[in-house]
Amino acid sequence: MNMRVLLVDDDAAVREALGQTLELADMPAILAGSYIEAKDHISPDFDGVVVSDIRMPGKDGFALLDYVQSVDIDLPVILLTGEGDIPMAVRGISAGAFDFLEKPCAPQDLIAVVERARKTRALVLENRRLKRQLETGDAAARMLFGTSKLAEELRQRVRAVARTGAEVLISGAPGTGTSKVAEVIHLLSTVSDGPFIKRAAVSLTPRTLTDALTAAIGGSLFLDEVAALSPEVQFTLLECLEKDCGARVLAGSYRDLEQEVAAGRFNHDLFYKLGVTAVRIPGLRERPEDIPVLFRHYVAIACEQAALTPPEITPALISRLMAQDWPGNARALMNTAMRFAMGLGEGEEEAELGLNEQLAQVEHSLLSEALRRHNGNASEAARSLKLPRKTFYDKLTKYGIRPETFR
Repeated sequence: MNMRVLLVDDDAAVREALGQTLELADMPAILAGSYIEAKDHISPDFDGVVVSDIRMPGKDGFALLDYVQSVDIDLPVILLTGEGDIPMAVRGISAGAFDFLEKPCAPQDLIAVVERARKTRALVLENRRLKRQLETGDAAARMLFGTSKLAEELRQRVRAVARTGAEVLISGAPGTGTSKVAEVIHLLSTVSDGPFIKRAAVSLTPRTLTDALTAAIGGSLFLDEVAALSPEVQFTLLECLEKDCGARVLAGSYRDLEQEVAAGRFNHDLFYKLGVTAVRIPGLRERPEDIPVLFRHYVAIACEQAALTPPEITPALISRLMAQDWPGNARALMNTAMRFAMGLGEGEEEAELGLNEQLAQVEHSLLSEALRRHNGNASEAARSLKLPRKTFYDKLTKYGIRPETFR
């Protein structure tokens, strides 16, 4: 984490000493001697935190705190107080300061508080980046998260399929999100603007299927786990599709429908009718580099919904998450993130992988995290990991990581 620290103190000797402490801890410091000097560095996109003395000539630390909050209320401000100024510090916390330190402060105390503030700031900026993606992207970008090559290929496939207007067979293991993919296809469709209707295939009868198709006219009907349709309902669906029922049918399945056909459990003609176009959703074990992005997204959602303070997501936690197979896929990861956000534990089990596999997962995680922090800038990412450029690029090739997917 290479986030900056804006250090504000009118005492030049104190300012230089604290700045040196931060620089030695690999925390780049911007030194300012007054409110006026500090003000120019404050912006909603400032990638760091503010440490400010309270007592300064002219406008003091409280004035700076007020200004910071007027620009970006989520930008952490740590106040420095003189001896006996604890009531002032309490006033600062009440006004929205992140924390306070009493001068002279021990280097380890300064570093610990600043590190906490920087992690909080990093999470805020990451959440804003994701929200911008949600606001500016199409339905595929907004709803199908991931920076991996497979995630981007899935988005491109969904966009292409959506434009055809044909029936779609969406396959994926349990928890991969067949329903979400179906909704994205519906939203991106250029041939229909009607409703999106979702039905569990196992509960349908010929009559309720017909009713659902009628309700979806001009739009899309998603059949969740289509392999569970009874033979009678399969026949009714085939008849309706052959007559052009006026609704686009999107069928989801985690079972292998070709095997179901071979076993005589699924109608051969219906299989080919539904499979005019197909989308396969890769599981998390195929794209572990997407786990950090998804986990942070789910944690942010859980914290926002429950008005919780986001907990610290450590590199060690990310590495453990990436070392798992995740048979429950995104749904299981979401549940783990929700428990983590509520302080109920990480919920993950120790991975049963060999040392080489675990080390590879950790290395993959560190490379992806470095690229994410530096917005896909490979040179900056390599420098932050203290790797020669050639070694860094060799490792990217080894794991199939593309820097451009992080921009």
